[in-house]
Amino acid sequence: MDQPAKPRPSRQPLRPAAGAPGLDPRAAAVLREIVEQYVETGEPVGSRTLSRRLPIALSPATIRNVMADLTDSGLLFAPHTSAGRLPTDLGLRLFVDGLLQFGELGEEERTAISAALEAKGRSLEDTLAEASSMLSGLSAAAGLVLAPKSEGPLRHIEFVALGANRALVILVGADGQVENRVIETPPGVPPSALVQAGNYLNARLSGRGLGELHALVANEIAANRTELDALATQVVEAGLATWTGEGRGGSLIVRGQARLLADVTQIEALSTIQLLFERLERQETMLRLLELAESSDGVRIFIGAESGAFGAAGLTTVVAPARNAANRIVGAIGVIGPTRINYGRIIPVVDYTARVIGRLLG
Repeated sequence: MDQPAKPRPSRQPLRPAAGAPGLDPRAAAVLREIVEQYVETGEPVGSRTLSRRLPIALSPATIRNVMADLTDSGLLFAPHTSAGRLPTDLGLRLFVDGLLQFGELGEEERTAISAALEAKGRSLEDTLAEASSMLSGLSAAAGLVLAPKSEGPLRHIEFVALGANRALVILVGADGQVENRVIETPPGVPPSALVQAGNYLNARLSGRGLGELHALVANEIAANRTELDALATQVVEAGLATWTGEGRGGSLIVRGQARLLADVTQIEALSTIQLLFERLERQETMLRLLELAESSDGVRIFIGAESGAFGAAGLTTVVAPARNAANRIVGAIGVIGPTRINYGRIIPVVDYTARVIGRLLG
């Protein structure tokens, strides 16, 4: 069953975890060191390596006994015939919930993230794509940014000819957010038809949202009450259709999928990644991502199949809600990567990026 990371008040600094319930100090120290070595190298860890690296003095024989107990408890496993051990998903969960040390980002990193996302003159879609790419780069995993469907009122719609039977649709919300889409136009559409289409839609905005506007226009076209010529009517229909079903901003932007293939050497792991790519293309994935974000005020970590959305053996999902000043969820931020991602690094990155995106979308 999915469980949140260490509970914390919303918008407060991330705190170090206190301890792992059910483990004595020796077992906790061994599990922590094995997980940290796994995150760093991906290789099994043996007792001799642990005896040199543990903060407490334990003989290799004692460490082997502790490792055997942790294996019997389902927290470690021995890959193939290796004498070393790797953490199971359950062991990683215990580490994340009780042993992980993490803190806030430094001032320089926070400034860099804010500056990258708050650049002026950029559309909302470009800003979200930048956030996804940035998360991917900072985490060495795939970055996810979701802006849910918005039904806010519109301020302006404009069509700009691009040539080659294409036009740019510019949508400006009452909140000032700008979204762009490229549409196909009928052959021979003159600039006057684009202007006519824009004027027709703007005359009917009156604070309406996209859904309401689409219904009104559809009724007028069906009743032949638009006073538009045939070409302008086709432009209007194509311009509105580009958001229909998807919704304003209702999009999941994923960057860095190739990073998930960097260390894949087994056919089973490759099949898992391919299945993940298929899931990321489905509409229900966006809904599930929002559900995961809505169930917590802070960062949540799903190891293996815990999330029920992207979950599969060998993968971890880290997700956080993006909330506006009124504490309403306006999006979701996250990363998907191998279970050996750097949890202590990624949690504060996702947390802070979600706060910045929340301000921008809010």
